[in-house]
Amino acid sequence: MKTVEFTINGERYRRDVSEYRTLLHFLREDLGYTGTKEGCGAGECGACTVILDGNAVNSCLVLAAEIDGAAIETIEGEGSREQLSEIQQAFDRNHAVQCGFCTAGMVMTVKDLLRRNPHPTRPEVVEGIEGNFCRCTGYEQIIEAVLDAAEHGAGDAGEASDA
Repeated sequence: MKTVEFTINGERYRRDVSEYRTLLHFLREDLGYTGTKEGCGAGECGACTVILDGNAVNSCLVLAAEIDGAAIETIEGEGSREQLSEIQQAFDRNHAVQCGFCTAGMVMTVKDLLRRNPHPTRPEVVEGIEGNFCRCTGYEQIIEAVLDAAEHGAGDAGEASDA
């Protein structure tokens, strides 16, 4: 066991973790952050994407023991039931959610993309989300949602810096 201190969506934690437990399972099973989904378990689908120290990562490939001192952002920190984030609103406006399984990881990837590139072109969006698989939408609605979110300022200094 190893003791780690970290923040999730701005909330501080100190926990003991097994050296072999993935961040994905630690988030879901130990801390109750079930918005992060397990798809492939091998870093290929993006369903488990979270933001770790400012970068989108597949949480199934990160060991929880590695998060000491880290800042983690999960889908639970993205908007609220009362007020969706601009990215979530854009997904809704553009019908970019069908079954919803990929949505949490996709939103976190888009948040990271728009922080790095607040006004991406269509080809940059396609490249930016290529690590996230969606079996339902065919991607067109998702691409439109990302461009819409960018147009509405989701990547500008205000919202993109929220944790």
